[in-house]
Amino acid sequence: MTARRPGGPAAARRLGGYAFIAPFLFFYIVLLIVPLVMGIFISLNRADLFGNRRFVGLDNYVRLAGDPVFHQSLLNTFALTLLIVPVLTAITLALAIALNRPSRSAAVFRGIFFSSSVLSVTIVTLIWRFVLTPDGGLVAKLLGAFGEAPLPFLSDPALTIPAIAITTVWWCLGLPMMLFLAGLQQIPADLYEAAALDNAKPWTVFRRVTLPSLRGTLVTVIMLQTAGQLQLFGQAQLLTGGGPGGASRPVVLFIYEVAFGRWELGYAAAAAEALFVLVLALTGLQYWLVARKGADR
Repeated sequence: MTARRPGGPAAARRLGGYAFIAPFLFFYIVLLIVPLVMGIFISLNRADLFGNRRFVGLDNYVRLAGDPVFHQSLLNTFALTLLIVPVLTAITLALAIALNRPSRSAAVFRGIFFSSSVLSVTIVTLIWRFVLTPDGGLVAKLLGAFGEAPLPFLSDPALTIPAIAITTVWWCLGLPMMLFLAGLQQIPADLYEAAALDNAKPWTVFRRVTLPSLRGTLVTVIMLQTAGQLQLFGQAQLLTGGGPGGASRPVVLFIYEVAFGRWELGYAAAAAEALFVLVLALTGLQYWLVARKGADR
């Protein structure tokens, strides 16, 4: 009688599963967990780029709490996020609904709108600097054609945040639009047929059929965009440089300037950890609110 090996097929399946997730776990630990732990360690020190380091405990965090420049960068980040996320979500949802049809022209327009997402932030910023600059820019020429003075989008504190938001919305159209398109194509056609039999108006169909069916996609888009815009950097750095007077400096640009402009690596790490906690808290809150609303139903 042949004895069965311990574990048998079940153990082999478990080992196979571990083998499949091992590469992901490796990169997750190396690229996320290790930098996070190292960042916490550096934030507890007064450190620079030359390897000089002195333990200061929570001094960097205390200093951060009283830094008006950091506070202003936080406000700028919130302003950009609150401006970009709703506008981007609404525009991409409208585009997805308009282009959700099996025609050649719709496919062409889907490609056109998605194409901005594959451009680098440098190219995007150069395009929008040309559009928004008051010295011969496209917007300035259009305003001049109507006898209006050019608007200082890149130097007026009241206009720099909207300028960065416009640039970001144009750049980020692709992914949310494709997510909404994928969600729309999962909605059963009979729901629309039933609405048509009831003579439902387009707004009623959108509110009672389309929007509830896209709830999961909508939440995903909002969470991804919130996390992404809280980390906005390149557009602000290349378009306005955070100016004038820090009026458009987001948190990540503040971290960059502290680390590579003032060489205060420990202080920059403390700001980075604070931003990490902020992103984690806000996305976690969004997830909790959505889960709670779903449970109430």
